[in-house]
Amino acid sequence: MDRTERFYKIELLLRSRGCVSFDALQGELAVSPATLKRDLQYLRDRLAAPIVYDRFDNGYRFEAATDNAKTARHELPGMWFSEKEIHALLTMHQLMAGLDDDGVLSRHLQPMLDKLQGMLGADESEARELMRRVKVISTARRRVPSRHFELLGSALVQRKRVWLRYFKRSDRSVSEREVSPQRLVNYRNTWYLDAWCHASEGLRRFALDAVQEARLLETRARHVAVKELEADLDAGYGIYGGGAKVKWATLVFSAEAAQWVANEEWHAQQKARWLDDGRYELQVPYSDPTELAMDILRHGDSVVVAGDKALAAAIAERLKNAARLYA
Repeated sequence: MDRTERFYKIELLLRSRGCVSFDALQGELAVSPATLKRDLQYLRDRLAAPIVYDRFDNGYRFEAATDNAKTARHELPGMWFSEKEIHALLTMHQLMAGLDDDGVLSRHLQPMLDKLQGMLGADESEARELMRRVKVISTARRRVPSRHFELLGSALVQRKRVWLRYFKRSDRSVSEREVSPQRLVNYRNTWYLDAWCHASEGLRRFALDAVQEARLLETRARHVAVKELEADLDAGYGIYGGGAKVKWATLVFSAEAAQWVANEEWHAQQKARWLDDGRYELQVPYSDPTELAMDILRHGDSVVVAGDKALAAAIAERLKNAARLYA
């Protein structure tokens, strides 16, 4: 544990325990008495930490906050987290590791996570045990080559254009495009790139697992405001949210299914209400019915599409086709 980590650890211990003896501090930090004395002196004199020795409790604590600015809540400069926040961040690391088989995100964040572990004073075995306490189960994950993820992430940060060779699944075609990356999106365990496509002169969403080849260009990327991105790509339902014309679907769930659906967010702009008979009505915007239809079909006979005749007919046709396969 280096000196900076010890400073954060001392602050964390005093803030979480209130009053800590010299022996307890020394044991947690695994340093000599002389080193601990120098650390406490440095915190007081150079970093203005209001650490005082309490003779009654035989330990060190922060001086009680008063109106005096010197004794107001003290925080070290730079990164600061509480113990609960550190545990939450380590848990998030496990979540990202589950979404990121190639380890790209985890690798870039590892230096910060090592610092957090040092602040907690946990050894390697304790850190591994913490990670095992969080399990992420993902299904239908589409993996992305790490070289593509890193290149596109770098282009996004540097505001550079990218050349792509892209496979379009709908018609099984391959095209070459020059794009200006705007946003990386992780949706249902799959990564997408929102970008301005210079060939079609519009915003498009690309599945990263369908990128066959990518090359960073030196040309400055076109900038698109976040509000424009959201209006163009997020207005409708799911990953097919783009489209100029947005319609609203009204879904009525049975009283049994409502117990789960009522706690789900299908869209940020959704509208919902309970009906008198215990059923649940959910209204969601959509422009392309592809993904919405899949989510409706997932609920089988527990949901009915109300009002939207075209969507209801499409769902009915899909159910008939599925039933014929099992006839």
